[in-house]
Amino acid sequence: MAALAIYGGLFVSAFLAATILPISSEAVLAGLVATGQGDPMLLLGVATVGNTLGSAVNWLLGRGIDALQDRRWFPVSRDRYDRASRTFRRFGAWTLLFAWLPVIGDAFTLAAGAARMHFGLFLALVAVGKAVRYAAVVAAGLWAMT
Repeated sequence: MAALAIYGGLFVSAFLAATILPISSEAVLAGLVATGQGDPMLLLGVATVGNTLGSAVNWLLGRGIDALQDRRWFPVSRDRYDRASRTFRRFGAWTLLFAWLPVIGDAFTLAAGAARMHFGLFLALVAVGKAVRYAAVVAAGLWAMT
């Protein structure tokens, strides 16, 4: 039961952090690693999968951005979306390696959906970027344990 709470809680925080809620999944992950709760590699995988799937929600929202953009609950302001769209058009799919960045990362994932980017390529690039970021968090957490 404790393992379910640890891994499930991390998954939920990572998923929500990639969508519309301002949650720091990095703090949750670092805390779990630093306190020795859970296997570090499994924590890395759970956080990566959760955060990548949360970004997939943004990709889906991007597919319907014209109808959703002006809704109050929409996770990205028009200005941030416009900036991210320009960057996405300029640098292409490679911007998704930076989908973990605060503020602009969510807008990149929305722009990818709006651009009708292939979903498989989207998932691969987002997952790589997020895994590298979370690997750094896990490494820092392990270092803090010593």
